[in-house]
Amino acid sequence: QVQLVESGGGLVQAGGSLRLSCAASGRTFSTYARAWFRQAPGKEREFVAAVTWSGGSTDYADSVKGRFTISRDNAKNTVYLQMNSLKPEDTAVYYCAASTSATAWYSRNYAYWGQGTQVTVSS
Repeated sequence: QVQLVESGGGLVQAGGSLRLSCAASGRTFSTYARAWFRQAPGKEREFVAAVTWSGGSTDYADSVKGRFTISRDNAKNTVYLQMNSLKPEDTAVYYCAASTSATAWYSRNYAYWGQGTQVTVSS
């Protein structure tokens, strides 16, 4: 089992920045990839970004490319999401996810999830 805890959400004006953190505990040695997803009110959860734990390869949704950056600190078992140039449409609950399987990288089907952190961008 892998336990994930997100932090760093909040209220920010359009054009501003936030950095989300996701700390992992438990069987973290078997992690293949970590990711961020988000879910806005009335919408389905959507993929935001992912990073492989060993090699550091990254993947982004088109809607956040050039604005968001995912990174990892292996020593702290923590993944970050730096969000710049935020837009009102980025408002959502952001979830951290982890997978021990390489197939998650392609399927975006992750096994472990955090509780989520709210990000609200005002116009």
